[in-house]
Formats: sequence, structure tokens, C-alpha cells
Amino acid sequence: MSGNGGRQGRGRLDGKVAIITGAARGIGRSTAVLFAREGAAVVGIDIAGPVSTAITVEPATEDELAETGRLVEAEGGRWLAETLDQRNIGALRAAADRAATTFGGVDILFANAGIQDFKPILEMDDADWHDQIDVNLNGTANAVRAVAPHIVRRGGGRIILTSSTQGQHGTKFGASYSASKWGILGLMKSAALELGQHRITVNAVVPGLIDTPLTRHRSRYAQAVGDLDSDRPTEELEAEAKKKLTEKSPLGVPWISPDDIAPVVLFLASDEARMVSGAAYDATGGDSANNVA
Repeated sequence: MSGNGGRQGRGRLDGKVAIITGAARGIGRSTAVLFAREGAAVVGIDIAGPVSTAITVEPATEDELAETGRLVEAEGGRWLAETLDQRNIGALRAAADRAATTFGGVDILFANAGIQDFKPILEMDDADWHDQIDVNLNGTANAVRAVAPHIVRRGGGRIILTSSTQGQHGTKFGASYSASKWGILGLMKSAALELGQHRITVNAVVPGLIDTPLTRHRSRYAQAVGDLDSDRPTEELEAEAKKKLTEKSPLGVPWISPDDIAPVVLFLASDEARMVSGAAYDATGGDSANNVA
């Protein structure tokens, strides 16, 4: 990989230019800050607003995306913010073009943006199925399709996709999310086969339950305890969910910090991972031990 987008002589991503989707908070923000600390220029993409009528999680905001930018710049990194819906491939292509024009090219894509909610299959409306598939799977594919040509022109680089442990097993009341994240693993492996000839590695990070708004809300607690229709106070559901998740985790943690995922993404984005492609890297607090190999 080559480039001159970030600070020189100080980190593992010196001179690299990275595009990160879902950058307003969570894993996207933690990774953006770490990339900047390691010398990269960062293009942060987020919808920064409502995504779906079927989603109960509070959406990210423009202020949160701006805060990510402030944190990147506090590390001495160069920053470009793009507010868009990744279901719109034209908007993604325009953003990738602006990134390349601003920083001289693109070396890294971290396609991380996604949404999640829960609904039994027998009760699903169309939005309960389609919106998670369209944002998580189609949107991730759009990001790859929009950015990969720039990485090809750069002479090689890195693509990292965010899947989930729920993309490796079934999820009660979460069929649309599991299907979308399982599809991302197939997308990753297929892209690795195609893009290797261009010196592009393609891998996936597989987080467990992360301590972000995506998982810290009432419907996720209710799903964890197996009772979506519960009328108990949210605090009770949270306490029971925390107990169940802690007992299930070999490391005894119910949720993982986004800061514990970012170093895995950094490795996959670095030159040290030049011989790693088509792989899924778990960061789950030990929950991977519960999955079939």
C-alpha cells in the first residue's frame, strides 16, 4: 500500500487513507481514532440520522459524527466527514471520489455500518426483514463496490467488513440480522478470491456483543432473556440479560468495549496482515467457544 494522506513516520498506517462506514460511534469511532493515532487520514461515513421505522435503537447523530472527527483531529489525523445512506451506491461512489481527491487516493475500507432489531418471523412486516438486509448486507456490498476501484488504482490495500457472532449461528427473533451478517462472510470470502490479484486483502472482524447503543437497549435485553413481550421494567431486563450473558462468556463479560475491537481491525488494515485474506477474526470475549468450528 502507498499514499501520503496521514502523518509520516509515527505509526502502522503512516500515509494511508482509510474510509470507515458507521463512524459516528461504537466500533467505527474507536477504529477511526486508532487509525488516526497510527498515522492514517480518515474519511468517516455515517447516515447520522434515522434509518428504518422498524428499528427501535436511537440513531446516530451529526453531532456524534462531528465528535468522531474532533477525536481524530486530536490525534493529529486528517479528517473528512460524509453523511449518507449506504443503501445509495451513487452517494458512496461520490464520497469515495471526494476522499481520493482530498487525500490523493484510498488504501483501506472498513465497511462497518449496520443496524439491528428483533422480531419473530411470524410477526415480521416487510421492513423488519428488508431494512436490515438492505443496510447491513446490500449496504456493505455497496461500500465494497464503490471503494474497491480506488484501492485497485492505488496498487493494493485492505478491505475489512464487520460481521457478527450472529452471522455464525442462528438468532432467535433475529433472523434478518443473522442472515445479513452471515451473508457478509460470504461476500468477504468471494471478494477475497476476486481482489487478491490486485494485491487487496479482504477479511472480516466478528465482534461479540459490544457495549454500544446497538446492543444496550430494551429489545436487545428482552431478546437475551427470551421474552420480547415482557412488560417488566427495562432495568430488570437489563440486569437479567447481563447475568445470562456474563454466565455464557468464558471471560465473564456481558459486553465488550469497542476499543477492544479496534486493534483487531488495525491489524487487518496493516502491512503485517499482508498474507491474511478471506479470514474471519473473532473478538467475542470468548463466546466463539460456543460456536461450531
